[in-house]
Amino acid sequence: MCSGRVDLDFVLRAFANGMEGVFIGGCRLNECNYTTHGNYHALNMVLLCKRIMEHIGLNPERLRIAFMSSGEGNLFAEEVNDFTRKVKELGPIGASEENDLEALRPRIQEVRELVPYIKMAEREKLESRLESEAQYEGLFTAEEIDRLFREVVSYYIDPEKCQACGICARRCPAEAIVGGKNRIHVIDQDSCIKCGTCLEVCPPKFGAVQEIMGEPVPPPIPEEERTIERKSKSA
Repeated sequence: MCSGRVDLDFVLRAFANGMEGVFIGGCRLNECNYTTHGNYHALNMVLLCKRIMEHIGLNPERLRIAFMSSGEGNLFAEEVNDFTRKVKELGPIGASEENDLEALRPRIQEVRELVPYIKMAEREKLESRLESEAQYEGLFTAEEIDRLFREVVSYYIDPEKCQACGICARRCPAEAIVGGKNRIHVIDQDSCIKCGTCLEVCPPKFGAVQEIMGEPVPPPIPEEERTIERKSKSA
């Protein structure tokens, strides 16, 4: 499997399940077997994940990526043995973090729920191709990650402006918008991936979708109040 297919959520899920370390092995950079250069994406994902781990209090040394060819069995063994020794030094999750897994698991889960948003927000950097190890440290900064989580956006449909045209619901890639004919539409915040599609497609003449940052989303309008009363043409 191409290392580029290792998703950020795969790594976070492993730690949430109690794995003490995650090792990713990929082809040498610029020697991609599939010509997709997914190993660059894997590298960038790991650099991003390490910063996120720092942010939530998980030791970033529990995650490692190494590049080698299929013929370098000795190098693979050396890398795995060295990483295994490191993980044993760190001990179970929590031993080097001054926290236990039960305290860290909710933080990890919160990040997992934001993975689609994170990948969208950092898409340009995740697609970059670093030319040297000197660039690794500066690709993602602690300040950038702090801001990323501090400025998480949410989307809300103003019930006073929604005309139940259904465009946002049809275009939502996560099927997170509930509604129907003559029914005010509501975004299920638990299912929303924060892609902003609803904001983009909402007709300007309605302007019902709002972008909210740094504030709680208003509670959804009750079911019994979602019906839109249309005036008849004869009235």
